[in-house]
Amino acid sequence: MDEGSPAPGTKCVFCDIVARRAPAWIVYEDSTTVAFLDIFPFTRGHLLVIPKRHGARLTDIPFEDQMALVRTLDEVCRRAERLAPDYNVALNAGAWAGQIVFHVHFHVIPRYGESNPFRAGHRPPLSEPEARAVVAELANP
Repeated sequence: MDEGSPAPGTKCVFCDIVARRAPAWIVYEDSTTVAFLDIFPFTRGHLLVIPKRHGARLTDIPFEDQMALVRTLDEVCRRAERLAPDYNVALNAGAWAGQIVFHVHFHVIPRYGESNPFRAGHRPPLSEPEARAVVAELANP
C-alpha cells in the first residue's frame, strides 16, 4: 500500500451503489459497469463511471474490466455531449492525485465556458430536481 491509499477494510460507497445499498442517479449500467451523477458536481451533468468490481486503481482490476470501463466511458462521453460539446475526462489515482473514493472511477465533466470548474472550496450538493432533469437527458441512448 502506498502512502496515498486508504487503510484496508475501508467501506466503499461505490461498492454500496453497485449493491444498491446507497442511492445514486444512474444514467447507464451494464453487467460490469455503472455511470451515475456526482453528488457534488463541478458542473451540471458531472458523471462518474465505475467498474462493478472493486479496485482502488485502474491497475488493480483485470484487463477485461478495464476494457469494459473504457467502452462505458465512450458511451457516457457520447451522452455528455448532449449537455455540452466540450468536456473533461479525468482519473485520479491515489490520495496525492486527488482521489477521494478509493474505487477506480473516471469523471466526465461537461464544460460550459467556465474558467476552471476544478475550483477548491464548496461544491453545492446535487439537488433532486436537477438530478432528475439531467438523468432524463442522458438516460437513453
